[in-house]
Amino acid sequence: MAKNTICLWYDKDAEAAARFYAETFPDSALGAVHHAPSDYPSGRKGDVLTVEFTVAGVPCLGLNGGPAFKQSEAFSFQISTEDQQETDRYWNAIVGNGGQESACGWCKDKWGVSWQITPRVLIEAMAAGGDEAKRAFDVMMDMTKIDVAAIIAARRG
Repeated sequence: MAKNTICLWYDKDAEAAARFYAETFPDSALGAVHHAPSDYPSGRKGDVLTVEFTVAGVPCLGLNGGPAFKQSEAFSFQISTEDQQETDRYWNAIVGNGGQESACGWCKDKWGVSWQITPRVLIEAMAAGGDEAKRAFDVMMDMTKIDVAAIIAARRG
């Protein structure tokens, strides 16, 4: 087990979420599924309590803790992409599976977990600083899913 693991709180669908992530992102997998040894406030003995999984190499634990706490944009996975095709694939998988679009390359999956689907060209433009970063940033601010061609054009001026 990793020394540091991200724990994500789900109402009741941690296993379904982990399976979706494993099917969607490379270097992702569903690990052990643990069942509750007795009844607990939001579940019964034998219900799935925790699920071990990885998302793009990051170890995670899904906890079926019930409806008390919701996901928020204060936590997100940032997935860097190489091109528009990869950007579209991840974006469409998340949004098309009951998720929702947000601004500037952010979206939420149907479990409320936030994702930043960020093309490498945007990351590089921001790292370049100066006018190039400003142009790319200004164009990005009007986007939902990132348009790689528009970012490349903005970088060039």
